[in-house]
Amino acid sequence: MGNYRFILSGGGTGGHIYPAVAIANELKRRYPDAKFLFVGAKDKMEMEKVPQAGYEIKGLWISGIQRKLTFKNLMFPFKLMSSLLGARKIIKEFKPHVAIGTGGFASGPLLRMAESSGVPCVLQEQNSFAGITNKLLAGKAEKICVAYDGMERFFPKEKIVKTGNPIRTDLIELKENKQEAANFFGLDDNRKTVLVLGGSLGARRINQLIEKELGFFQKNQLQVLWQCGKLYFDDYEKHNSEAVKVSAFVNRMDLAYSIADVIISRAGASSVSELCLVGKPVIFIPSPNVAEDHQTQNAKALVAKEAAILIKENQLDAVFEGKFSELLKSESIRERLGTNIKKMAMPKATEHIVDEIEKLLK
Repeated sequence: MGNYRFILSGGGTGGHIYPAVAIANELKRRYPDAKFLFVGAKDKMEMEKVPQAGYEIKGLWISGIQRKLTFKNLMFPFKLMSSLLGARKIIKEFKPHVAIGTGGFASGPLLRMAESSGVPCVLQEQNSFAGITNKLLAGKAEKICVAYDGMERFFPKEKIVKTGNPIRTDLIELKENKQEAANFFGLDDNRKTVLVLGGSLGARRINQLIEKELGFFQKNQLQVLWQCGKLYFDDYEKHNSEAVKVSAFVNRMDLAYSIADVIISRAGASSVSELCLVGKPVIFIPSPNVAEDHQTQNAKALVAKEAAILIKENQLDAVFEGKFSELLKSESIRERLGTNIKKMAMPKATEHIVDEIEKLLK
């Protein structure tokens, strides 16, 4: 039987949307005649990103609870009831064989209604510190696919399968080509390169740091490939030069990774999984403005295995130059970090997640 129906939900951020799309793509590859439906939150980015990936999506009227008392919090019970009713209607009409949740507010009502209708559910948790939605859904899920050890702190041990996080297919067979990368970005392939990644929107504190340290990088004869994000490009494009390349977005991440000697990055789950595959020394500067401070937890999981360096935002001014200089001067430290982070790569994560979904079909 190949005409299965799969319903997927995950959104609010790219970190939830991308894994859901990757899982759908692998299911579609195995079952070309299958039908797919995504469910998201009406005003979130999945309503744009999922159709761009070629899938139908329906929106629920749902949002998270704010940390302080707001009008939005007062509306939450009404939104939740509306979303549960909407999700039940969607499940009844679509009749899925399996429901898949990758985190985010909309996946809560959808998977709750799916399991109450007898539909087997699979969760995928990207972070080392589980999100609240997946924690609430875990008791009824058939399988929970995770990327880190120690997740029995959050989920029933017998349901956990360590699969890793889905990775973009163009990075799975990453081949280093420093000369091509230098030509593409207009850089010198004989100089050491610092790659700076703050996400597609950008990271204000990382951008402030890089601007402040441009003289330090120059003194150390380094060149900088700086992805500052679209929100900040107008502020930082003035620093473009022969040795500093500023862009809102890097279109050829494979080439960016090829030329990088040291990478400075946020510690979102997708970024961490990609960087494990790349196998270069990384300095993680986690965003402190995310739920449960999960980026710091992600970075700490790598630091515990001597696979990365972690610097918190509030420590940057005090310790960045010292830690960076130590890394720059020691080839053995760079090699150790690169080797250890590469050991944590799980390039077949999407296939393994879909293997678990297939077991439920049988």
